[in-house]
Amino acid sequence: MVKIIVTWGFGFRNFNYICINNGRPPTPTPARPRHAPAAREPHYHTAMRVLIVNTSEKTGGAAVAANRLMEALKNNGVKAKMLVRDKETDLITVVATPHQLLMQWRFLWERLVIFLHTHFSRKHLFEIDIANAGADITGLREFKEADVIHLHWVNQGMLSLSDIRKILDSGKPVVWTMHDMWPATAICHLTLGCRKFTTGCSACPLLPAGLFGDTARHVWRKKQRLLKGGGRLIFVACSKWLASEARQSKLLEGKSVVSIPNPIDRRVFCPGDKAEARRMLGLPEGRRLMLFVAQRVSSGNKGAAYLIEACRLLSERHPDIAANMGIVMLGGSGIELAGQFAIPAYPLGYVSDTERIVAAYRAADLFVMPSLSENLPNTIMEAMACGVPCVGFNTGGIPEMIDHRRNGYVAAYKDAADLAAGIRWALADADAEELGRNAVHKVSVSYSQQSVAIKYIEVYNQAVAYKRYSL
Repeated sequence: MVKIIVTWGFGFRNFNYICINNGRPPTPTPARPRHAPAAREPHYHTAMRVLIVNTSEKTGGAAVAANRLMEALKNNGVKAKMLVRDKETDLITVVATPHQLLMQWRFLWERLVIFLHTHFSRKHLFEIDIANAGADITGLREFKEADVIHLHWVNQGMLSLSDIRKILDSGKPVVWTMHDMWPATAICHLTLGCRKFTTGCSACPLLPAGLFGDTARHVWRKKQRLLKGGGRLIFVACSKWLASEARQSKLLEGKSVVSIPNPIDRRVFCPGDKAEARRMLGLPEGRRLMLFVAQRVSSGNKGAAYLIEACRLLSERHPDIAANMGIVMLGGSGIELAGQFAIPAYPLGYVSDTERIVAAYRAADLFVMPSLSENLPNTIMEAMACGVPCVGFNTGGIPEMIDHRRNGYVAAYKDAADLAAGIRWALADADAEELGRNAVHKVSVSYSQQSVAIKYIEVYNQAVAYKRYSL
């Protein structure tokens, strides 16, 4: 009697054939007579096809992360494509949703409904999403050809809750990467201390109940119905912190939530000549420069007020250090803030050119992120990859990236004095070269394309197995 033992594994040694064969175990080749002609070997080398769905191709942190993941997957044998509402390049692997005018109307319709519910207040207009409008993508060729559907940030008219329901009902394995808390809450992206999502969202501080009823409760119940029949939908959080928060959501109760960081291309973001970078950007060569980056640097959540206060404290308490410092701002509305700093400020405006972005990191002696809420910021990853130590508050995924006093400094949350202390320590006391080496090492170990791609391929294969074998 012959005993056959079949093992199923998702480790590094096993993922190649599973990915290539779309999760199917290899078919045994039957024996043939001694003199029979050799049969053609069966072909199993069809790469897994993954469709990444995101609202934007390039704009915003989620778009940058999704784009980098697509490249990482392609470099590791996966046929990856992106489906976006806002296509910004001519890449053939990025496809725009059809009927662009209709897509814009869907975006405007959702904002209009929210505007009405907030009694014509713009205060939280772009801080919430109710997903009442979107596109049905299940009929698109790219959707039909895909083996796995990978959702990312799909708000602002990209997908409605009904559209997501159709995706889950399509029979395709689905993975959903969380770039913020929206998949685990009713309508908000940042919870900012609110814990209602652990029991059930209602009377949201951002959109309280009014003439139209309790919209947060309505959306919460709709999400509950959507996810209840969602099968083995796998959620991926970009940081351990976000994964921990998501697991506490009543919405995601019983769902699989894993943590995988975003990848970065270390061939692009890498150390370079500081003097040359400063000449390129027109920055002074004799000063110790801090870099502050945000899509809009004046946004309250990005913590500019704390950085302004930290610079004031440095100027008062350590004038000798502050006299030789400067702050570079990369992002919109920097000119509005420039005059509020106690040290010279150099606003570069919003920059989309990768070469200039890399130059901004290389020009800096220190990267500072005073954000009040962050997942796993691409900007810290980019700075560290360029050999720049970082300082940030102890919130979200920031302390997972910055190893305190090894590649930067983790300041107490919302503590401008400790932020100032971290800046002073990094610029005056620490070994700058050692901090830079440690930063590059952290990125190479934790955020390389290959390491992240392998982890995602394992998740894709689990999703395929759940669907195919009803595990």
